[in-house]
Amino acid sequence: MTSTWKIELIPVPVTDVDRAKAFYERIGFNADIDHQVHEGLRFVQLTPPGSACSIALGEGLTEKAPGTQEIQVVVPNAHDARKQLLDAGVSASEVDVQPWGNFVHFRDPDGNSWALQAIESRPNG
Repeated sequence: MTSTWKIELIPVPVTDVDRAKAFYERIGFNADIDHQVHEGLRFVQLTPPGSACSIALGEGLTEKAPGTQEIQVVVPNAHDARKQLLDAGVSASEVDVQPWGNFVHFRDPDGNSWALQAIESRPNG
């Protein structure tokens, strides 16, 4: 029997937690948790709208360098997602049409890169 695997949390390395939190909230992420565990350890969890997977920002969470994370998210419509980013003041690429989906790319203030992919259907729904 195969068990269910779900991706729940992806750490995103940043230099300024408050600036990054504000950025992600501005593009529609919900701030679920912001907890200072102790000096040197702060945990901020944000979830994109409609997602079962969150990102984690903070102090003391990862040794990865800020600006090195790459994340891809599936969205219903690449044009609408791009407009949402532009309306929030975020620089976003033009929609890149590929046979495997339409893509929009953007970066957070630390340079972490995001690809938004709109595909017609997914085998798992």
